[in-house]
Amino acid sequence: MDIARTELLIAAIARLLDGCRTIAIGNSSPIPGSAALLLRARTGGATRVLMLGSVKHNAFTDGARELFDCAAQGRIDAFFLGGGQIDGEANINLVGVGEHPRWQQRFPGSFGSAYLYYLIPRVILFREEHTPRVLVPKVDFVSAPGISPPEVYRRGGPAALVTGRCVFDFDRDRRRFRLASIHPGETADSIRVHTGFDYDAPADVPVTPPPEPRDLDLLRGRVAGEIAETYPRFARELFGAARISAAE
Repeated sequence: MDIARTELLIAAIARLLDGCRTIAIGNSSPIPGSAALLLRARTGGATRVLMLGSVKHNAFTDGARELFDCAAQGRIDAFFLGGGQIDGEANINLVGVGEHPRWQQRFPGSFGSAYLYYLIPRVILFREEHTPRVLVPKVDFVSAPGISPPEVYRRGGPAALVTGRCVFDFDRDRRRFRLASIHPGETADSIRVHTGFDYDAPADVPVTPPPEPRDLDLLRGRVAGEIAETYPRFARELFGAARISAAE
């Protein structure tokens, strides 16, 4: 695990969550989960984090079904989705590569992604792998659409895409991504080469800023102990056993 890069991703996602009061985290999401916990630590507990799979950091008593109810009631401000494929209109594919029913590769499945994508105002797409294999011109199967026809009521949708190489903002009016920042070591050209879909970009692309010292202290202290409850292996590899023990 690239520790510096992982901490950069956590800090970048936490910045995208600024202003959110209630953040829900799905399963198998240690980096988004750490970002939400970092925001909560930074705001002195004012941010509510609902992390599936956690006992300490989850007020749900009925798992994903209660998450769906809260989303429908407008009680969730932000959520995260990923995909085996993501295209330039922010469509995601969680079903498979190829043509139905003879998939070349199967993914875990859509679960409630389409439902939550329509309801939660700020959905952040996250996928560490940034290659043309993942970021494609058009997904083979639309598990959850990033855009909808004008006559379709939809209060939720994509706000950004964070990868291991950069951050994209999503322009809902233009229905396409815009390059917001590139991570250290990348260039505008390297992002273009490794991205299968077209997108907008400014003349000068800023570099994703590193975590601020205060955020690093929170991340390596309080957040390290909190995320270890749900993702112990991730926490050990990123923060080390001694630091986690000290934070607990």
